[in-house]
Amino acid sequence: MLEQSVFVSKASCPACRAAGGDKKGDNLAVYSDGHGYCFKCGYTRAGGASAPPAPLSQYKSKRKVEMTGLSGPLKDRGISQKIVEKFGVTLEHDKDGRVTRHHYPYRLQSSGDVVGTKVRRCETKDFYSTGTLEATGLFGQSIWAEGGRFVTITEGEIDAMAVAEMFDGKYPVVSIKRGAAAAAKDIKESLPWLETFDKVVICFDNDPAGQKASEEAMTLFSPGKAKVVTLPMKDAGDMLAAGKVQQFVKAWWDAKAYKPAGVVSLSDEACWDAFVNRGKAEIIPFPSSFGTLNRMMNGGMGAGEVTVIGALTSVGKTTFVTNLLYGLYNETTRRIGAVFLESSIGETTENVVSVVGGVNIKMIQEEDRDYTKYRGFYDEVKESDRIHIDDHAGSSDIEDLFARMRYLIKGLDCEVIILDPLQAAVQSNENGMIDSFMDGCLKLAKETNAAIIIVSHLRKPAVKDPHDVSEYDMKGSGSINQIAFNTILLSRDKLSEDDYERNCTKVQLVKCRRTGRTGHAGWLYFDTDTGRMVAGAAPEIQGVADEEF
Repeated sequence: MLEQSVFVSKASCPACRAAGGDKKGDNLAVYSDGHGYCFKCGYTRAGGASAPPAPLSQYKSKRKVEMTGLSGPLKDRGISQKIVEKFGVTLEHDKDGRVTRHHYPYRLQSSGDVVGTKVRRCETKDFYSTGTLEATGLFGQSIWAEGGRFVTITEGEIDAMAVAEMFDGKYPVVSIKRGAAAAAKDIKESLPWLETFDKVVICFDNDPAGQKASEEAMTLFSPGKAKVVTLPMKDAGDMLAAGKVQQFVKAWWDAKAYKPAGVVSLSDEACWDAFVNRGKAEIIPFPSSFGTLNRMMNGGMGAGEVTVIGALTSVGKTTFVTNLLYGLYNETTRRIGAVFLESSIGETTENVVSVVGGVNIKMIQEEDRDYTKYRGFYDEVKESDRIHIDDHAGSSDIEDLFARMRYLIKGLDCEVIILDPLQAAVQSNENGMIDSFMDGCLKLAKETNAAIIIVSHLRKPAVKDPHDVSEYDMKGSGSINQIAFNTILLSRDKLSEDDYERNCTKVQLVKCRRTGRTGHAGWLYFDTDTGRMVAGAAPEIQGVADEEF
């Protein structure tokens, strides 16, 4: 119940009244679900108006615990006897005068009586407790008056005394009592008392557990009340012991107010750095023959971006991406990973050798093929070691596919991944499956800074014009275009009686997040003799001459 509701107001505690200890009449913290908790005696009222109260008898008294040991300074920690006495801590010593145990008192808020202790064994640095820590509030809470400018919360009793030492006891300091994992619970129990201060400064350990606990604790307080300290060392105790008092004080005053993860302000220098770095983003150009794509996209696609290429069935998507692969190989020094899910290794190798050699091998009869000549083209690619093909072997396991793509990027240093087609990777038109796959591609691109190109089928058009295609025709889910940084559409009149028009592909840029430019990006002509796509002029479409590129 405490984990799900928030503090609303304070009220009179019936258990404290019955025990004669509720002088102010406002010890009961009331929460949004109706339940109440007394931060002085531990009385709990169940939620809901009709819920019966817990028996008062169990809260009327707590057995006192006698403190063991003597007061004295913690010389090895730099904590004076003045601060040790203020917190009521006692020490046990061995026969040689060495401190063997610390006893940290936990007091009832109503009476100040010690009803429990935490004991620290110095040699092993472990803890055990005596009595009860319930209804005692935070360590040190009973020695400070409520209200004021600041209160600091630490992760341990030594750290609380260290902060008090560094501020000469000027500002209230308390500690959670059950460790970082239970920090939120400890703070909730004392939230009404903590909320009386203008500012709450959270000073937990500078480690993953402390950072996580800080984030959870920050959300419990009224907006703008809590701040978190980022320490240059593990904790406040270590800083005092190392004599880093000035550095701690600076870090304390530099404590930052809570912001949800991912929220930044323009006052943060990181925003300017991100802007400058955006202008320096690594750009990977498309082949120079690919119309005006590079001009419209400020040089090409960016590293870490997902680019989607959409086209209808048998328009020539694989030919396009094979020529794209060749352009990247021929005009850049990039390493490319080819994940061609509808092609075998032999077919992909044939397509690559064809465009590299400028000879359309698949159009040549077997008896007329010159494999000695083709071997020279193959060796050229082999020696460069820049093209790597995924041998998927018909696998349809998505997790396995992502593992292979990650290996292409991380293991073989591929900077560009071409996946053709999406629908072979996700063999379901269910939106959730495609959404998850596209999200995975985006995360992989951002994590590795690789450019990922995804080829997608379009739905069967409802119109007869072969060039009337849209990004909204992507087969499967709207997330394909939504997640993409860049979306390029290809279209071709494959049934035209004109040979030139039948081999001409129209290129349209319908999305470019980086530049915002969209529109017609030119024509590509497929040379059936060479297997290459070259810059083409616009064919006449329906009797109207289009612009030439």
